[in-house]
Amino acid sequence: MTDTPAAPATKPARPYFSSGPCAKPPGWSPEKLDSQSLGRSHRSKIGKVRLAYCIDLMREMLRLPDTHRIGIVPGSDTGAFEMAMWTMLGARGVTTLAWESFGEGWVTDAVKQLKLDPAVIRADYGQLPDLAQVDWSTDVLFTWNGTTSGVRVPDGDWIPANREGLAFADATSAVFAYDLPWDKIDVATFSWQKVLGGEGAHGVLILGPRAVERLENYTPAWPLPKLFRLTKGGKLVEGVFKGETINTPSMLAVEDAIFALEWAKSLGGAAGLIARSDANAAALDRIVAERDWLGHLAADEASRSKTSVCLTVAGADEAFIKKMASLLEKEEAAFDVAGYRDAPPGLRIWCGATVDTADIEALGPWLDWAYASAKAAA
Repeated sequence: MTDTPAAPATKPARPYFSSGPCAKPPGWSPEKLDSQSLGRSHRSKIGKVRLAYCIDLMREMLRLPDTHRIGIVPGSDTGAFEMAMWTMLGARGVTTLAWESFGEGWVTDAVKQLKLDPAVIRADYGQLPDLAQVDWSTDVLFTWNGTTSGVRVPDGDWIPANREGLAFADATSAVFAYDLPWDKIDVATFSWQKVLGGEGAHGVLILGPRAVERLENYTPAWPLPKLFRLTKGGKLVEGVFKGETINTPSMLAVEDAIFALEWAKSLGGAAGLIARSDANAAALDRIVAERDWLGHLAADEASRSKTSVCLTVAGADEAFIKKMASLLEKEEAAFDVAGYRDAPPGLRIWCGATVDTADIEALGPWLDWAYASAKAAA
């Protein structure tokens, strides 16, 4: 055992680097949330107004075309994606792509719960599967940005405009961080707790016109829970996409999301959020490049996440990573930076828009300190 090095003098001002729930927007405080809808029914006039306003802000900030509908649904991103799977799959063959834990979760749902016998295309953590293998005569399920692997699809060019199947994108760590090609996405899901830094428990479901057509012309063979029902009498329940939620939402969480969306609007919308994420990822890239003991789990820069950035640490096992993360948390220099439990041992640093670039830059010396301290204690 060697001496523990001295800690750096300057800490990140906001040491929140969790990949979900993520850092709140700069300047956030609960006192700043609009309280007029709190304690009121979500079906009251003010409740409906605020829910509809939240949806309108999401459409404006995402630059989403009028052809796509936006619904606030229960169960975070998981609930939104499972709602899409259970209501639309089974009309044709299915292909599932998995290169990290959440993609594997959708494989499990398709195989064990819906018993669809999908084609499964896999890649190891840090890698992207061969997208040219995808059969677009089938419905295709994929994560746009792999939160637990730090790997993303580079763009939408691999999705054909004349596809027969539907493109289902779990985009929870991608929405508001990338310029998404909405004409290539039939179903997208996300939660406010990622790039917007919102609260958990609520998901957002975005449906393109081909997804609506599927819902109105196909009835799955299995029973649907009430929480998943999006049609009535063969027609889409349009109210769901105007703020008339299927079950009771938290109006506090809605107001929190509105705060984040108004903050995004003050930055210029999606473009401003994307610029902040890009700057954060670039700052972390510089930190990695300057250290021979740090590396990117996603070796290919073209498919490397700019939000949930996963790093390798030379010689580290799970216990070493836990030690580093514990040291950083104890010093309040960085919270929640250990990699996902199913991923290879390493660090995961959230670089989404609610993080300030100065805090990423201040993190570098603290990573040095934690690495040296963990080695000294070994």
